[in-house]
Amino acid sequence: MIQTIYTPDVANNKLHVEREFNGAIEKVWRAWTESELLEQWWAPLPYKAVTKKMDFREGGYWHYYMLGPDGSKFWCMAHYCEIDPLKRFTCDDEFCDEEGKKNNELPGMLWDVRFSPTKGGTKVDVKVSFASQADMEKIVEMGFEEGFSAAHENLDELLKR
Repeated sequence: MIQTIYTPDVANNKLHVEREFNGAIEKVWRAWTESELLEQWWAPLPYKAVTKKMDFREGGYWHYYMLGPDGSKFWCMAHYCEIDPLKRFTCDDEFCDEEGKKNNELPGMLWDVRFSPTKGGTKVDVKVSFASQADMEKIVEMGFEEGFSAAHENLDELLKR
């Protein structure tokens, strides 16, 4: 079984996440950049990701929520900064409300997501940067590692189909 590898860089307030997927780079890229596919894997089960609006381009955004099994909604907004198709994108990710207003009670983070071909598929290398060590610790305490690993397993299943 392929594992998601987490390497904290506490001195620089970063969390490095590496994962290889059994899928061509084009398929893995699409799964990370098209809302119809993101919705099928992004949320750890039994949660579900639901898109309100997605505009994948530099200056665009993905406004979505995680729908809990009890009907609760956890809203998020990813603002896309840089996009190099099939290679890399960066985005500022923050918790927000249904209207997209930032929730200042929870930390935001900057994602740098890189894609590279491997013999067996595609390696995705993610560096998540935080404003402070406390912000990084808060996100980890909220279950980031467990949730992201579970979502990666969802993506494995999607790529098999």
